[in-house]
Amino acid sequence: MTNEKAVAEKLLQVQAVKLSPEQPFTWASGWKSPIYCDNRKVLSFPYIRDFIKSEMCNVIFENFGEATMLAGVATAGIAWGAMAADQLKLPYIYVRPKPKEHGLGNQIEGYYEAGQKVLVIEDLISTGKSSLQVVDVLKNAGVEVVGMVSIFTYGFDIADEAFAKAGVKYQSLTNYSNLISLAVEKNIVSAATESLLMDWRKDPANWQGV
Repeated sequence: MTNEKAVAEKLLQVQAVKLSPEQPFTWASGWKSPIYCDNRKVLSFPYIRDFIKSEMCNVIFENFGEATMLAGVATAGIAWGAMAADQLKLPYIYVRPKPKEHGLGNQIEGYYEAGQKVLVIEDLISTGKSSLQVVDVLKNAGVEVVGMVSIFTYGFDIADEAFAKAGVKYQSLTNYSNLISLAVEKNIVSAATESLLMDWRKDPANWQGV
């Protein structure tokens, strides 16, 4: 089993990912989706949490060795970023969706210096819009963003295009294709449903389900 499928297996095991092509979920954007991903659930399972953390650290070490600091994306990326930073013994900050409305009004929490090479830690990449907004906040603060690591990505073309346009390298521990392939292998969904699930990823805005 590949590392990507092993991570996908863990997400399915704790039901962090749910597949429901017959009764699709509705996202905030209004899109109908056969999948719902909530990686926060993994935090409640110590051994699986440790596995995901270790896989994340391996990816960081192998592909983003130049990073001198990690930055978690609030809120779901905060815990993963902190755990990875602790294991790798790197400084850590996190980024809010918007500046605080009281106190110092910080949007970036923690100590950092201009020019530091920062790797962003995200839990999930969908269209890439909110993730890349965090990259912009960090760049505007004077740090160098070397890339982004997430637990899961849907693999939308729109996200790949957005990251390429922004010049940001990113890698996820697992992805939609690996997850669907594994779900078919384990009879979580039928082989007949596989093409329907893959069609959703090609045009999620217009997909209407079964």
